[in-house]
Amino acid sequence: MISSTVFMEQLNKYYTVWHECNYAYEAWAKAHALSVNSLWILCAIHDGRDDCTQKKISQRWLIPKQTINMVLKDFIGKGFVELLPMPEDKRNKIIRFTAAGKEYADMIISELRKAELFAIEELGTARMEQLNESMALFVELFNKSGGKRDDEPNS
Repeated sequence: MISSTVFMEQLNKYYTVWHECNYAYEAWAKAHALSVNSLWILCAIHDGRDDCTQKKISQRWLIPKQTINMVLKDFIGKGFVELLPMPEDKRNKIIRFTAAGKEYADMIISELRKAELFAIEELGTARMEQLNESMALFVELFNKSGGKRDDEPNS
């Protein structure tokens, strides 16, 4: 049986790599004059097409609505986005790029994807699939634990 020390070493390595991954994206965003939240919001609007709302960004990217609102105000000030009322719910707004915003987002996101795809190509498809499967399994097992205490029966 593997000792808990070995598990803790692996967990600490996981924490380190996870933080390094987050830092890599933060550094990339900063090098492009963005905060990492601005980068993710730009990606969300780009990927959301004509169906992007603050609520959807918040749920998908786990960014607080207040932060999203602050970033959107900045993007509006730069002429990158506009907020349009949703036909079925006037309280919510659809977020859309302006022509200048689409051009800017296309440039930033294509550079980001180029860097990400380079890393994936170097890693290889098999290792990338293994990484994705392992992360998905980790999340599933973590969620399965449900925060149970050691003295609770597994059911």
